[in-house]
Amino acid sequence: MSFFVRLDLELKDHEGSTALWLAVQYITVSSDQSVNPFDDVPIVNGTSFDENSFAARLIKRGSNTDAPDTITGNCLLQRAAGAGNEAASLFLATHGAKVNHKNKWGETPLHTACRHGLPNLTTELLQQGANPNLQTQEPIHAPKGSPPTSPSSSTYLQTPLHMAIAYNHPDVVTVILEQKANALHATNNLQIIPDFSLRDSREQTVLALALWTGMHIIAAQLLGSGASINDTMSDGQTLLHMAIRRQDSKSALFLLEHQADINIRTQDGETALQLAIRNQLPLVVDAICTRGADMSVTDEQGNPPLWIALENDLEDIASTLVRHGCDATFWGIGPSGCLQTLLHRAIDENKEQVACFLIRSGCDVNSPRKPGPNGEGEEEARDGQTPLHLAASWGLEEVVQCLLEFGANVNAQDAEGRTPIHVAISNQHRVIIQLMISHPEIRLNVRDRQGMTPFACAMTFKNNKAAEAILKREPGAAEQVDNKGRNFLHVAVQNSDIESVLFLISVQANVNSRVQDASKLTPLHLAVQAGSEIIVRNLLLAGAKVNELTKHRQTALHLAAQQDLPTICSVLLENGVDFGAADENGNNALHLAVMHGRLNNIRCLLTECNVDAEALNLRGQSPMHILGHYGKENAAAIFELFLECMPEYPLDTPDSEGNTVLLLAYMKGNANLCRAIVKAGARLGVNNNQGINIFNYQVATKQLLFRLLDMLTQEPPWCDGSNCYECAAKFGVTTRKHHCRHCGRLLCHKCSTKEIPIIKFDLNKPVRVCNICFDVLTLGGVS
Repeated sequence: MSFFVRLDLELKDHEGSTALWLAVQYITVSSDQSVNPFDDVPIVNGTSFDENSFAARLIKRGSNTDAPDTITGNCLLQRAAGAGNEAASLFLATHGAKVNHKNKWGETPLHTACRHGLPNLTTELLQQGANPNLQTQEPIHAPKGSPPTSPSSSTYLQTPLHMAIAYNHPDVVTVILEQKANALHATNNLQIIPDFSLRDSREQTVLALALWTGMHIIAAQLLGSGASINDTMSDGQTLLHMAIRRQDSKSALFLLEHQADINIRTQDGETALQLAIRNQLPLVVDAICTRGADMSVTDEQGNPPLWIALENDLEDIASTLVRHGCDATFWGIGPSGCLQTLLHRAIDENKEQVACFLIRSGCDVNSPRKPGPNGEGEEEARDGQTPLHLAASWGLEEVVQCLLEFGANVNAQDAEGRTPIHVAISNQHRVIIQLMISHPEIRLNVRDRQGMTPFACAMTFKNNKAAEAILKREPGAAEQVDNKGRNFLHVAVQNSDIESVLFLISVQANVNSRVQDASKLTPLHLAVQAGSEIIVRNLLLAGAKVNELTKHRQTALHLAAQQDLPTICSVLLENGVDFGAADENGNNALHLAVMHGRLNNIRCLLTECNVDAEALNLRGQSPMHILGHYGKENAAAIFELFLECMPEYPLDTPDSEGNTVLLLAYMKGNANLCRAIVKAGARLGVNNNQGINIFNYQVATKQLLFRLLDMLTQEPPWCDGSNCYECAAKFGVTTRKHHCRHCGRLLCHKCSTKEIPIIKFDLNKPVRVCNICFDVLTLGGVS
């Protein structure tokens, strides 16, 4: 009977360890001699196991080299590797341990060896046929005391190579890469070639992981071993896109140095260049441009890379783009579909720094916007406004200065013919106006479509400072005339614009210049026509010649006399105007004042100067004749004024046609004036050269004549002549002269046969009267 019972080598102690695990641990854990007193030489960790070792003997007796842990699923090989016991791990690996055993997280011994940085074990496992492409199934449970952010705390689907990189074991990575190279030429069919395209749960390939952990040497090795640099993630991103979005310049530059494709776009259509600009990576932008990136590709809003950089205040990146030949002009879609440059856009959006950068970068500084390919665009597409026009309109001083420095055409005209200085003046931008006026090439005589020069524009907008600055540069600017022959003083006077007049006087404008048209009027003439006393006074103070004549030989006093301008008449008289001057018709100012019925002007002329009130014009008419011929409603008042000023005025003086004032007034039917003249004692029956008088003048009714005769209160002066006033019979020996004692007419005997007392004349005895007066005296003036 045998007393020996076969031992169960797989029994586990209270910690779950088999005898083989203890044997492996015992001979490798300590170098203390007291622990192993039977050997002369202490056992040191890492000592190789010989075939006589306790562990080897246990294996020979059938001890299980795997013996997985019931909780974690770790086999002895994984436990030894996890403890950093590479010697024990190698022993187990070479004594039948399963190299592809998986624990509860899907981790194999190769994962464990890579995680703990055991290069020799890694080599052995790969030679034993360990699969480098197996991936963990769950995040590996972190040992107690490890930080929650450890590389495997939340990541799974990791290959052993992921582990080696994640835990920063470059020597292990090198082993795997060397094994790959060897496997391609090996005769050992056990070795499996690593797949570098496998991704972990974060979609990271080993190359991506190496980049994000800063292991660029390893990344280079991976690329050298066949890793793909242009693999895309499920969202379409390449490693280059990801590096840029992470703002990881070092990794991005690494990828570019290793020929990453710069033309692959993201799912949103963004290029690597656009991403690099948006993520503010100037070195990456430079590297991408160096590799020939297309710098004209626009984003979904139509923005080219240069605009993206400038809009985000990335001038260093913008400079890089320009240095690499980026088009600083770039025609794109503008308002209403027209075509515009980046400079137009920058100015329109008031981005002064952007505009100045573009100008300094050599963009087109002179082209206006233009219609789109199919004629798109509204006013902006056809207004012809250059960047300088736009900047002048918006008041962008820095942009204007920059444009002028870099050769913008200061004399360019838009669709309305306006130059930039026209626009600046219209918008009252003082600094810009001065900048342009100071430009050596500016032409200040350019007219817009309305015929306005910059000076005219300044006067129109009452910008006296601009006008003065223009005059300093172009002294003759104020004398430029419009299409009506008027200079600026003429226009200002006509508009009664005293402010502009004073300004022009202050800059020594010629106050005697004439309008270059048929009228040839001076500013003083125009001021009188405009009825502006204050302008008249200022022109005279400035040296205007008071006696300058119009083409009709009229002075300013003539012009004032025709309008109701007594104050201006007084001003002119005070300043020595020739009040006796006669125009081309021989009329003096009093003639014209009477002709137009200007009572106040007449009073001024009769009382404030010694004007000849009896002067005859070329028709032989005095002002009184003019009154009779042209008298209006106030003619009687004017007549009274004449008599008030000149009680002895000769009322019976005939004009060149023999007409007296009474006859002229009667022929015009001016009853009030006729009554006033008769009341003043004028002769009633005087004939003109055609033998016409108030008695025989053909009118519809004699009522006015009868009333005039009826109103006589005293015997009028007798008329004289050689013919009868009624029948025209010539007086001689046989035909004697008689007078009508009522009207004073000279009559023959036949025409004055009736006699009647004239009580109102105190003529109580019958006296000779004409037939008409007899009727008036007997019938009371009823026709």
